Amino acid sequence: MNLLDTFSEFKELKNIDRATLIRILEDAFRAVLVKQYGTDKNFSIIINTEKGDFEILRKRIVVEDEKIEDTNLQISLSEAKSIDPDFELGEEVTDEVKMNDFGRRHILGLRQSLQGSIMELERDAIYQRYKDRVGEIIVGEVYQVWKREVLVRDDDGNDLILPKNEQIPSDFFRKGDTLRAVVVRVEVKNNAPLIILSRTSPMFLQRLFEAEVPEIFDGLITIHKIVRMPGERAKVAVESYDDRIDPVGACVGMKGSRIHSIVRELHNESIDVINYTNNIQLYIQRALSPAKINSMNINEEEKRVEVYLDAEEVSLAIGKGGSNIKLAIQLVGYEIDVFREQAESEEDVKLEEFSDEIEPWIIDVLKEVGCDTAKSVLELGFDELYRRTDLEEETINDVLSILQAEFE
Repeated sequence: MNLLDTFSEFKELKNIDRATLIRILEDAFRAVLVKQYGTDKNFSIIINTEKGDFEILRKRIVVEDEKIEDTNLQISLSEAKSIDPDFELGEEVTDEVKMNDFGRRHILGLRQSLQGSIMELERDAIYQRYKDRVGEIIVGEVYQVWKREVLVRDDDGNDLILPKNEQIPSDFFRKGDTLRAVVVRVEVKNNAPLIILSRTSPMFLQRLFEAEVPEIFDGLITIHKIVRMPGERAKVAVESYDDRIDPVGACVGMKGSRIHSIVRELHNESIDVINYTNNIQLYIQRALSPAKINSMNINEEEKRVEVYLDAEEVSLAIGKGGSNIKLAIQLVGYEIDVFREQAESEEDVKLEEFSDEIEPWIIDVLKEVGCDTAKSVLELGFDELYRRTDLEEETINDVLSILQAEFE
């Protein structure tokens, strides 16, 4: 039996340097020599990782035939002369020890030990390599698609994982596809490195901006904060310390050329790029764009703000599925309550007119959030009512149904 197959595997390793590989191999061989001969002091081990072979040489002193005490350290004169007739007493004889001399059990043990040591070294090398690459974009090939995750392989054949919850909802991958994602964390599971990728992380969007906008990469424009609803909408606050540079214009590019490539990568995720400012009132106005705000009341202690808009602006401020206001809240760090401003009209109906169908205490709750007419409640919608009041879901749905019926 030989170890050539094992060596052919080892020499293909790319994550371990040659010196470390030789050290591990030599340590394993010397451990077997000690078991077999009681010492490894008189052995030289020559390893050729390029060819995948090795040689073990043993040095023994020539003694008279009848004076041999240790066959590992000494060789009889007659045996030495059978190798070379010129050998004399006291000289040193170097001969090769064959693997067959170790016995099958030792060879199997050596092979397993080598495989275990090398694989452990490679796993550690992969872990260390990717631990320093957290936050980097990786380009890999989809190797396997499962229900809960996608297995990706990098250029060196290392396995990376893209979990389902780190995928954009509209992502669809087939084996062989090229995939871009950011390394978000590196873990150790069952003694093996687990490299987790993400396409939903704000860091992924930041790295895409850095790749497309040279001013960001060069540090002329700073991304202050990114918030995302992956696949739907994102808001990016940017600033420049150079008055000659328009940070929003630089990020969007001529005719949207820069941001369009990012939007395509994110499957048409809508991206709002806004100028960051320390003026919280102006920052909130920009965060709620494209809605136009008439006025606002800011409570610094409670980190809460009331914004007042024309009726037709309310839906813009809230956005589809509440996306705009949710992202604005995350971006500015304030709870935002939207209030509708509209002159009374004949087409609208005051809430008191529904007192026979809606209990007075419910009407009072609705007024507390700025709703005093039927249309103001309907325009605010279920999500906002549920977020801003303590009403049960069923109660909100009943109220909306009653008010909606008035206009049908």
